Amino acid sequence: MPAVNYRYLVSRPGVCAGKMTIEGTRIGVHDVVGLIVNGASLEDVQRSLPDLTKAQIYECLAYYEDHRTEIDALVAEQMSEGPG
Repeated sequence: MPAVNYRYLVSRPGVCAGKMTIEGTRIGVHDVVGLIVNGASLEDVQRSLPDLTKAQIYECLAYYEDHRTEIDALVAEQMSEGPG
């Protein structure tokens, strides 16, 4: 698969343990995907994370499509830890 450049997503050592996040935030792709796989709609995600644009949310979903195994593991880990 060719490398994909994401406009809104970054991975930086020292920020969220290097996990893919939305640039300028500490919101991980797995946070957005976790809401959606648990039944949240796009509108629900925007209400829960009001600083995100639809474009950022859709890009999280695009990243998820390309990295399903990685993100599924992070979502499962997050769910097993329960609420912070």
